[in-house]
Amino acid sequence: HVQLVESGGLSVQPGGSLTLSCPTSGAAYSSQCLGWVRQAPGKEREGVAVIYKSYSTTYYHDSVKGRFTISKNNAKTTLYLQMNDLKPEDTAMYYCAARKQLASCGLFADFGYWGQGTQVTVS
Repeated sequence: HVQLVESGGLSVQPGGSLTLSCPTSGAAYSSQCLGWVRQAPGKEREGVAVIYKSYSTTYYHDSVKGRFTISKNNAKTTLYLQMNDLKPEDTAMYYCAARKQLASCGLFADFGYWGQGTQVTVS
């Protein structure tokens, strides 16, 4: 059964903003490490932002610091990625990901749960 479902990907112009959403359910809901990972054509996946489910700790890729914000709702059921000042190099498929354990939670975490991805195009 599907546990992570991303939405919000669109085509926008440079400088624009988007908010990605990812409701969690099932086993993914109890995961302590939540993140967004992206993959551009011809490139490897890279961790964009990570948040601890039960704390306010966050990590960001250097390329998005100051522009992207990862957050979760108060009920901790939905993960968000607010993206501002988008650049063409942000174009990628964005995946919501979750890891049950908090240990080793970071941009290079070994996530056990993945969504199907949502496409963000900046041009």
